[in-house]
Amino acid sequence: MTTVGATVRAALSARRGPLLRLAGWSLAEALPAALTGLLTARAVDDGFLAGRPGVGLLWLGLLAVAVLVGALGTRQAYGLLGAVVEPFRDDLLRRVVAGALAGASDGRVDDAAVTRLTHQVEMVRDTWAGLLMVVRGFVFAAGAAVVGLVSLAAPVALLVSVPVLVGLLLFAAALPAMVARQREYVLAGERLGRDAVVAVAGHRDATVSGAGDRVVGWLGGHVDAQARVERRLAVMAAARSLSLAVGGWLPVPLLLLAGPWLLRQGLGPGALLGALVYVVRGIQPALYTLFQGVAAGGLRFVVTLDRLLSTCVPPEASGGAATAPAPDPTAPALSLRAVTFRYGPHAEPVLDGFDLTVPPGDHLAIVGASGIGKSTLAGLMAGVLRPSAGTVHVAGTPTAGVGAAELATHRVLIPQEAYVFTGTVRDNLRYLRPGLDDAAVLRAADRLGLADLVARLGGLDATLRPGGLSAGERQQVALLRAWLSPAPLVILDEATCHLDPAAEARLEAAFAARPGTLVVIAHRISSAARARRVLLLDGGDAHLDSHRGLLAVSTAYRELVGHWSGGGSDPAGLPGDPHGFQAGSRPGLRHDVGQVVADRSR
Repeated sequence: MTTVGATVRAALSARRGPLLRLAGWSLAEALPAALTGLLTARAVDDGFLAGRPGVGLLWLGLLAVAVLVGALGTRQAYGLLGAVVEPFRDDLLRRVVAGALAGASDGRVDDAAVTRLTHQVEMVRDTWAGLLMVVRGFVFAAGAAVVGLVSLAAPVALLVSVPVLVGLLLFAAALPAMVARQREYVLAGERLGRDAVVAVAGHRDATVSGAGDRVVGWLGGHVDAQARVERRLAVMAAARSLSLAVGGWLPVPLLLLAGPWLLRQGLGPGALLGALVYVVRGIQPALYTLFQGVAAGGLRFVVTLDRLLSTCVPPEASGGAATAPAPDPTAPALSLRAVTFRYGPHAEPVLDGFDLTVPPGDHLAIVGASGIGKSTLAGLMAGVLRPSAGTVHVAGTPTAGVGAAELATHRVLIPQEAYVFTGTVRDNLRYLRPGLDDAAVLRAADRLGLADLVARLGGLDATLRPGGLSAGERQQVALLRAWLSPAPLVILDEATCHLDPAAEARLEAAFAARPGTLVVIAHRISSAARARRVLLLDGGDAHLDSHRGLLAVSTAYRELVGHWSGGGSDPAGLPGDPHGFQAGSRPGLRHDVGQVVADRSR
């Protein structure tokens, strides 16, 4: 919980100005609580009991003025609440999203991130606002009541303060158990949300396989577990009731029992009535609101925030661009050593003991049947996937344990389904290099032959809406964005599959001329013919050579070329290929091509 405390202190320190203004208006709001008992006592003792009703009404009129001032204070206090709460929520959202993206970059899929981003962040925001108002209200209302009691008579203040303090201590002693119950509740809700996502995603498979009842029972167990936690949480209400009875209600009989003695000490009946007013209208409601607010919203706030912070990226890790170390100029552009990858602990390996070295400035094409592991290899190269064994280095930097921001300075990956977001054309194109000026963007568009596309989209200031673009247009926008990236390594994972051959050839030639290294997951065999080197994944081995070299030594490669030349299906992914390149039919690939590349590097 120390992280929670540090986060709360940092949030309060960052909003010191709004908090001071909130405290000032809270003093105005507490004015009726401070004067109610005192003015009531004066109205009774100096006015109505003294036979001067006009004086009594005058005192009550002053109380009405205090109530109006308090109402103004309440209005202003609630207006200032947003200036304290909303920045805290925004910062928390940034940290949750950064944590989810960091997990995704490590190859982890976290379905509970949806629960955290939607339900838990909003819960923290609402409970944070409620907790601020509850604690603020108790401090000022109870403090005002104590000041009023002291102004009436010190013995009265002492008589009331002792049970109030005992009630607060009882409540504080029960808080650890309340926190533990609330933590169980949050974790149970998170497990239910995560498994519900799994069940909904697989409902068709469950229905077809006849496992629907088992899935319902599985989720029902989570619902029952959450219900049990909620019942245990409800038991803690007894502790709140006991604390409130001691701190809020016990002072009333104590004052009544001590009434004769207090009157003999010279305390007037109005003063005794004023003391009761302070207890019943000031301290008792303040304690009730505090206990209810802390036991309900406060516990949810502490436990949920603790859970969020345990999965978030700290502000220093998520804010701003990471400063990446300078790449080693002597290191290969890409190096994979003994890489094994499988999609599950019991699955056949997609890659098994795979070695590959790509020197700086190389142009490598990767070809093979659909499902052979080309996109998996691209994901490993880019650091999007983490190998089960082995290492991957980009420009001498290991992809394991490196943040996404640092990896982005070394490589850029464009997948088959290009990412375009709603925003201006300029923002989409400069996404990987925000500081680039318009002239440089337009020169790059002209260099890639995409100036007409930018003009057709409406220019750099036009707003892009992904649904209004064709698949080919989205790919061209993403390719131009990759060209503008400062990353020296470009990985195109069938990133031109929606373009015609002429456009594909033009763009690949432009990327080949771009300073740096180019890796192309080939969609057409013509991409392999344009590359300096070709890596063939054929289901049992890997062959690395030039296009002409593979034609001379590899029967499998000649069959791919012949299939493409004969107008068949895409040779980089052959559904029902007559040559036996069936997706999913191959054993785990075992490749050792690093030495070949080293021997044949330029």
